[in-house]
Amino acid sequence: MVSDFPKLTVILRGYDFKDLDTIISAIQYENCAVEVTLNSPDVFDSLRKLISKYGDKIIIGAGTVLNIEEARRVIDCGVRFLLSPVMLSPDVLELCRANNVISVPAAMTPTEVHTLLGNGADIVKIFPADVVGKEFFKGIRGPLGNLPLMAVGGVSIHNVASFMEAGASYIGVGSALFSQEAIRNKNKELLVENVREFLKKMEVR
Repeated sequence: MVSDFPKLTVILRGYDFKDLDTIISAIQYENCAVEVTLNSPDVFDSLRKLISKYGDKIIIGAGTVLNIEEARRVIDCGVRFLLSPVMLSPDVLELCRANNVISVPAAMTPTEVHTLLGNGADIVKIFPADVVGKEFFKGIRGPLGNLPLMAVGGVSIHNVASFMEAGASYIGVGSALFSQEAIRNKNKELLVENVREFLKKMEVR
């Protein structure tokens, strides 16, 4: 399941259903997953609609999940993965396992990474990645080996290659990915171009 998870997760924060629909309809066939954060308008309704419409074409998940109640709600919506900006508790990780939902809690230290993976996390989100720097990913590989780590926070098209080279297995990117003009004007060709340019920098095909 995790082996099939795309290297790039597109983080969509604060968009209403109309804008979410515009973006996902444009990038639905690209090699990426889409995270809709819980601090978005009418997010549970949006998730249900988007998963019903695009769930067979692109992997859709929820972000900014903080506790088991929120995890239950998004799982009920049909998400295939969930991300958090914090360390998720073991009961949330177990809930994800029981429902075949990929869990991506966050960490900032080797101890937190080790603990989360030991508790059953599928991928660990290193957040904010620009605070710990790409050196973190290189440094942690020495004692702990190659780990399923996702760099999120401050990653852009200008530095993504360095994070991948340092040892990040996955990348999450939000506002740095899309031109707001492209979203506002519903320029689907430009939205696709933004994703493809980013994937090219990651050397993901």
